[in-house]
Amino acid sequence: MSPVRESKARNPRSLVLAIGGVALGLLLLVVLFIVAIPSLTESGTVKVKLGSDTFGAGAAEDRAASIAGNGPVIYPDVSGGTRDIYLQHIGDDPNQGWYAFETRRPGQGRECPLEWKSDEAHFVDACDGTVVPADGTGLLSYPVVVTEDGDLVIDLNPDDGDDITSTTGG
Repeated sequence: MSPVRESKARNPRSLVLAIGGVALGLLLLVVLFIVAIPSLTESGTVKVKLGSDTFGAGAAEDRAASIAGNGPVIYPDVSGGTRDIYLQHIGDDPNQGWYAFETRRPGQGRECPLEWKSDEAHFVDACDGTVVPADGTGLLSYPVVVTEDGDLVIDLNPDDGDDITSTTGG
């Protein structure tokens, strides 16, 4: 047997160091979540991107024929947001004259969509009767491109953030 008796009591210094280490770790986590993460997202360093920036609207030739017979195509925002858009074609060439724009005038809610009036070839605001030209002039618009394969692609998130009219518009 050993002449020194084994002690089961903890050293108070070890306990203070352990509690201090846990407290320091928690403090670092709080700083990370309260300061670092928000500052990174606000500075543009971290970007959250869900879904695609573009929308394939089908074959240009087919859409042009459909719009000529039935009027502009409306695409509701399937994500539950408020970005409902019209796809419009003006002219005879299915590779030119494409426009994509909001279905409402700026400041109007979803209860005030633009309605296509085929006899007059323009849109009318359902709430106040304001007339909007067939190409959506004055509305938030999105670039439309006809690919080499003849497909329509609408850019829903242009990089520069400006209101951009159609790249194939007339």
